Amino acid sequence: MSKDSEILVKRAKQAVLRMVYRAGASHVGSCFSAIDIISVLYADILRVDPTQPDWPKRDRFILSKGHAAAAIYSVLAFKGFFPENWLENYCQDGAKLGGHATHHGIPGLEVSTGSLGHGLPIGCGMALAAKRDETGVRTFVLISDGECDEGSTWEASLLAPQHNLDNLIVILDYNKIQSIDRVKDVIDLEPLRAKWESFRWSVQEVDGHDHQALAAAFSKIPSVQGKPSLIIAHTIKGKGVSFMQDSIAWHYKSPTAEELALALAELEK
Repeated sequence: MSKDSEILVKRAKQAVLRMVYRAGASHVGSCFSAIDIISVLYADILRVDPTQPDWPKRDRFILSKGHAAAAIYSVLAFKGFFPENWLENYCQDGAKLGGHATHHGIPGLEVSTGSLGHGLPIGCGMALAAKRDETGVRTFVLISDGECDEGSTWEASLLAPQHNLDNLIVILDYNKIQSIDRVKDVIDLEPLRAKWESFRWSVQEVDGHDHQALAAAFSKIPSVQGKPSLIIAHTIKGKGVSFMQDSIAWHYKSPTAEELALALAELEK
């Protein structure tokens, strides 16, 4: 693991706050639970080239929880996939960057997402094609705990081991809050690990904010030949800003000018 991911995540968090504030948008909490994972992937793990975003041998990354679009946009911009000034008009009329992940005209973004439960089925298709073509391409899909309520997620999770997709890696952002309530009080996912293992996946559990632990988990993929990999990343919604952490309100809330200043000050510590 390099220090690049730590530098990247700090810049990306600051950008997310400013983007959401300017747009009067939301989903800071969702961005901050996933942004360490995304930063480690782009800093140290993914085989991608910003100068050749359509390179055929690139690894694929799908942000299935497309409402956290500001997180992936900021990371892609800081990695050089597109100009950083595109971030300034995020989620505004006529802007290139939509409020949910939108791939049209956005270098480095593989697919449009936002309606939950679509990312893993798409990822299965990509991984299956790569497997049959023997390209060596890996497909990474970041899903939310809330979208584990979607039947399409479980249909795809059955398909992947059937086709021995050990080039498919799913990261489950387990922040334990979905939309307007706690996951356990909407549809309890536990025993989560046992469910996926019973579906014939190889499963690891990590602290989703520990860059070293994340890098170590990714280095063990595939941990079992012939099996798709799941990394259950235990995360905290709004991680890094005290008044946003583990708060249901920050799924939809937009920061005020005062809250923006407070949050940016905390991130500088």
